[in-house]
Amino acid sequence: MELTERTHLTTATKPAAAKPAATAPDAPTRATGAKDADGMAVASFILGLLGLLVLNVFLGPIAIALASVALWRGTARRGRAFLGLGLGIADLLVLVAFMQFDSTVSWNF
Repeated sequence: MELTERTHLTTATKPAAAKPAATAPDAPTRATGAKDADGMAVASFILGLLGLLVLNVFLGPIAIALASVALWRGTARRGRAFLGLGLGIADLLVLVAFMQFDSTVSWNF
């Protein structure tokens, strides 16, 4: 009988297990931010490279913006971000050169 009383007392004095509270989605972690910055660096490189051929008036500034944000967020792909930044600037320089050559706002082959 004594055993059941002790068991009853120990179960009665145990604190109730805390239930996990429903929380909002977690804020982005550092790993997620780094992946986003790496993706931005790659996207700026691709858009800058593509902008040398077509739509440089749009793709050049987008490549510059993505590269700047990726560098500001501390991307691991700094070289790719710098290439995207350089290619974005080159897109705008090519646009200006062809505009001077053709005396138009756009250029074609």
